Amino acid sequence: MLNIYLTNENGVLHESDIITKGCWINLVSPTELEINQVANTLNLPIDFLKDPLDEEERSRIEKDDNNVLIIVNMPLLSKDENDIPIYDTIPLGMIIANDCFITICLKDNPIFHVFAQNKFKQFFTFKRTRFSFQILYLIATYFLKYLKQIIKKTDRIEKELHESLKNKELFSLLNMQKSLVYFTTSLKSNNLVMQKMLKSNYLKMFEDDQELLEDVIIENQQAIEMAETHTTILSGMMDAFASVISNNLNMVMKFLASVTIILALPTMVSSFYGMNVGIPFQDNPFAFYGALILSVILSSITAVIFWKKRFF
Repeated sequence: MLNIYLTNENGVLHESDIITKGCWINLVSPTELEINQVANTLNLPIDFLKDPLDEEERSRIEKDDNNVLIIVNMPLLSKDENDIPIYDTIPLGMIIANDCFITICLKDNPIFHVFAQNKFKQFFTFKRTRFSFQILYLIATYFLKYLKQIIKKTDRIEKELHESLKNKELFSLLNMQKSLVYFTTSLKSNNLVMQKMLKSNYLKMFEDDQELLEDVIIENQQAIEMAETHTTILSGMMDAFASVISNNLNMVMKFLASVTIILALPTMVSSFYGMNVGIPFQDNPFAFYGALILSVILSSITAVIFWKKRFF
């Protein structure tokens, strides 16, 4: 999908049918024809447009003549077949060309909608460097937003696990932990790219642009710290619940073993008195009751001993 947007001097955004100077070209899962069209029209290296479409592409900044390619990882919220939220990351490419600004990504996302619906203040498509920093700022904001959602879901799952340890909740915690690892890795790689942008001369920046980039770096660093903190907490929580499950299993096995021993004593007594050989008191009319009382006494004594030793 290819969309072209352009803002006027008042910041009013409208969609255009042709590529013009100062426009924003948004490519979402583009076809080969659309990629070639943009590359030929703007005289861009074809790799600049294809590299961000690789899901495993690393974050980096690259310059070719006057064209600058910035690849960062952005958060992505999707749902599985059971309507369970899945938090992941995906590469986003930003190309600052001579006359245009280009974004390219495999999947559609809310960040594009914020700009396409003109919800971002002081947004101009022709201010290409500032536009790229505004996207980076919004990416960091969405990372923080999704991290807060993950934290809330983790707290809810933890409460459910306190009531009942089930595989479903444990798998949910595992998915949250995986998402946090993805977020941490992506945030750190994004941070390296932004630090390089700040220190190098890849982009021409005004004072306001530099201040905005510094704000983005601060937001990104905050997201890194939050992700790392809760990754550590979640790892400790998973270890704790694994220990609880193991301990519960040990308690159940200890209880079952104790019950088995207690029930084995009456069986042993009745087995002795059920033998087809001569036994004491076999002609006594109260022999059955004697065997029954003996079984109860032995089982009771054993149960008391186990109870005092906290076997159950």
